[in-house]
Amino acid sequence: MNVALPRTKAESAYLEAVSAGEAGPQWLKGLRRAGYESFAGAGLPHRRLEDWKWFDLRQIVDRAYPPALRGAAPAGEVDALIARSPFARLARARLVFVNGVFDAARSQLPASGDVEFVRLASDGVPQWLTQAVAADGSDPISALNAAFVSDGGALRIAAGATADAPIELLFVTTAAEPSTLTTRNVIVLEEGACATIIETHLGGAEAYVANSVTEAKLAKGSRLDRIKLEAEGEGGIHLANFHADVGEGATLRDFTLTIGGRAVRQQGFVTVTGEGADVGVSGAYLLNGRQHADTRLVVDHAVPQGTSRELFKCVMDGQARGVFQGKVIVRPGAQKSDGKQSSHALLLSERAEFDAKPELEIYADDVICGHGATSGELDETQLFYLNSRGIPEVEAKSLLIAAFVGEAIDTVDNEAIRDELTRMTGEWLSRRSRA
Repeated sequence: MNVALPRTKAESAYLEAVSAGEAGPQWLKGLRRAGYESFAGAGLPHRRLEDWKWFDLRQIVDRAYPPALRGAAPAGEVDALIARSPFARLARARLVFVNGVFDAARSQLPASGDVEFVRLASDGVPQWLTQAVAADGSDPISALNAAFVSDGGALRIAAGATADAPIELLFVTTAAEPSTLTTRNVIVLEEGACATIIETHLGGAEAYVANSVTEAKLAKGSRLDRIKLEAEGEGGIHLANFHADVGEGATLRDFTLTIGGRAVRQQGFVTVTGEGADVGVSGAYLLNGRQHADTRLVVDHAVPQGTSRELFKCVMDGQARGVFQGKVIVRPGAQKSDGKQSSHALLLSERAEFDAKPELEIYADDVICGHGATSGELDETQLFYLNSRGIPEVEAKSLLIAAFVGEAIDTVDNEAIRDELTRMTGEWLSRRSRA
């Protein structure tokens, strides 16, 4: 027998925000209503649900965070946060969203006609955008996002075009009081198109919830390199979904560096819908204090001859907790699928914790699939070797940690972006050594 749980303060604040579902452009109202109804029926997930047993959102979202629909914020604070993005000099274009709303004055739009940008909060959006946006009532993050989405960026890369430099979607949060900021992004690559998209999330020290959903559609022979930096403020709760449809012969390379936020739940749902598709999803955690980060990744091989590789390297210090839940699904008839996933954790403190749940769900008999997970401390033999060569212990530990994380960062093809991620890792290690 299912027993209805009493509403939390956060759930009540969301459900009382009925007017939010009717705000904004006409074309989004159906999405908002569907999301609101789905969330009203399910509420926030809790530890009794298998996929949420390590991230009880009813407990983590511990107060009322009503949805915020306007992006007003102190200019100085916003500019200071924007300056923290390490990708400004690398991006071909920068699309800035402040507290969930597009900021045209701080943005630099794509110069090429091969790249089309549309705000989600616009009226009269093109058909390619309406066709790409879909409500997912089965997932609470997506439902909550659909119910209260305020704005977001949609990018279309024309058939055969190559975006010759990265495009950055930059999301800045400066909550004056506890609130929920909700954005949704759409990336559409037409046949043979190629692009590198950087998604950066930065926030102040206040308490807030940042809810972001990104949907990507990769047509035949296209390639998307997506790099995400999650660096929310120390009081921030970051909830995010990435939904990707990878078509015939298309290539997806996705990397996420998780370094900020009080509590972070990131989910990836990647579906191989075309034969010969190639998927690589990787990431790294750098956590300290009482940070809690949980990644759930589902790669679904729906057709034959698809390849997928998932690699996550997680570093936890202090009382931080990291979680990785990965599943590879091979559908009936998806023969010759090749899927492998691995997660590895480095625990730098006796109080740090890592939980892993790798899964394979296979309904075809001619496949190559595997998974693995490890966790442990720094290798004392390697430390001894470095110390014996005259390298001080603190520096030796930093070298080993950097090499551990570097294996995941090396999956990023763009050298300049890879260098910035490596630099950020070094800065984190320097702060840790000084603590």
